[in-house]
Amino acid sequence: MNGAASMNTWARARAPASVGNVAAGFDLLGHTFAGPADEVLVRRVPTPGVRIHAIHGSAAPLPRDAARNTAGAALLALGTALHLDFGFEIEIHKGIAYAAGLGGSAASSVAAVVAANALLPAPLTPQRLYPHAVSGEAVASGARHGDNVGPMLLGGLVLASAERLLRVPVPTGLHCAVVHPRCVLETRAARAVLAAPYALHDFVAQSTYLALLLAACYRGEIELLREGLHDVLVEPRRAALIPGFASVRAALLDAGALGGSLSGAGPSVFAWCRDTASAHTVLAAMRAAFAGHGIDSEGWVAPVDGPCAEVVECGS
Repeated sequence: MNGAASMNTWARARAPASVGNVAAGFDLLGHTFAGPADEVLVRRVPTPGVRIHAIHGSAAPLPRDAARNTAGAALLALGTALHLDFGFEIEIHKGIAYAAGLGGSAASSVAAVVAANALLPAPLTPQRLYPHAVSGEAVASGARHGDNVGPMLLGGLVLASAERLLRVPVPTGLHCAVVHPRCVLETRAARAVLAAPYALHDFVAQSTYLALLLAACYRGEIELLREGLHDVLVEPRRAALIPGFASVRAALLDAGALGGSLSGAGPSVFAWCRDTASAHTVLAAMRAAFAGHGIDSEGWVAPVDGPCAEVVECGS
């Protein structure tokens, strides 16, 4: 593919934070929310390949080797698939905390492919960018799953299979409260506790909850969401990895949330609420519960029907 047809030689894109899994939808269901975000500046260079020029804003050291970095690996996958005769130099600005369960690995990957897409002679649809962004995130998580990448590409609540993205309607007024405790839980460590087999009856229960959750969204029935926002497979095994989680989950329910669980692999926790006022009440209760265990936190309230990744500036 000849790169001369594209007028842009650089682009900067932003990808929002996300809530992965959404209780019953492990590795399948996620949504974005307006809050922290990653930005990636991508420059087109004459030589094929990817070089990471700089990484800003990360509290933990991130790989500068492109093949081991989520943004770099995503662009390597894109360049290989499209047989590009040019390459990319990238600069990563981290706004999402490391190992927070807020989709930080996916955000860098998605921001990179969205920015690079603006430099292609024939830009791709979000669906066609999807596998390349997933390849990037897999470098950090150790598995290919789209519950963070998919929502970032499309915005809102998205069901992400191995090959397809489907945007799911969100009931009117639905808001999330998301709390990030000041602790770190790496995705690979959180996935390791899931290795043992599951009982068939637990799998059936989880499938029932996911079906109820999706039915509630498509029917626009907010109260039905209470029956679907449960996780009997993943949450019980990961709960012990997050100090104070049981207290936080009890607090969000007592404060009036429709339900909630771990955001992604944790340690962040999310709650779905019927409106913004309820979400602010729930947020305060969640943060107070973490504080009761001596854990500082930060939090956000935003619509569940959140933003998608986008190019914020570009030029030649």
